[in-house]
Amino acid sequence: MTEPLDVLAAMAHPDDAEIFCGGALIKSAEAGERTGVLDLTAGEAGSRGTIESRAREAEAAAAVLGLAERRCAGLKDTDLRNDRQSRIVVAGVIRALRPRVIVTHWTGGRHPDHRAAAALARDASFLAGLRNFPAEGAPHRPAKVVYALAFTEEPVKPTFLVDITAQMDRKIEALSAYGTQFRGQSGIGEVFPAGDRPVLAQIRNVHASYGSLIRRPYAEPYWTGETLAAETLGSLSVVTF
Repeated sequence: MTEPLDVLAAMAHPDDAEIFCGGALIKSAEAGERTGVLDLTAGEAGSRGTIESRAREAEAAAAVLGLAERRCAGLKDTDLRNDRQSRIVVAGVIRALRPRVIVTHWTGGRHPDHRAAAALARDASFLAGLRNFPAEGAPHRPAKVVYALAFTEEPVKPTFLVDITAQMDRKIEALSAYGTQFRGQSGIGEVFPAGDRPVLAQIRNVHASYGSLIRRPYAEPYWTGETLAAETLGSLSVVTF
């Protein structure tokens, strides 16, 4: 049996995990946690690249991220759905990898696949824990589903931010593995262009903006539906004044 994962990013397309939570995945791997990515589709409907080239790029990026596992669910790009068959597929992967935490897209993403992925990842996480749900493997339910907020334009305040200052350069390195997607681009997907600024520079600038909220150079924002606990009031770290 595969050793359980600490964190699994369930994202719509190859390169989405790198964009939305790549820094946190790197930081977890550096801390000794087992991390993985489930690409729900192969990105076959994208405007650039092929299934084969995107698979090679994803493999190269996985090495930079330090992933223990990377899998593709093989669902249909641009037609990703939170339906019963898709839940069975994703729940089967969750049972196989047994992650403690699932990270997925924000629920209101611009790309319809991103919105569907958020609902699918949450529902499959619950259903994977039901003994009689007809997915392969033994029941397993992740402890928490976390939504990556980076690049959303909705006025949602993050539940927490992860300081990725030490991981920012490696995040950019992982994204750079996707030459077909990022080379020569000023924007992509949820990352809107800012004039002719290269898209990787724009990504860095957005994370710098989030970093300023916790008085650090770079950070990634996340949201959870549940209230989080702190050990003590004295352990709170962000400088207010």
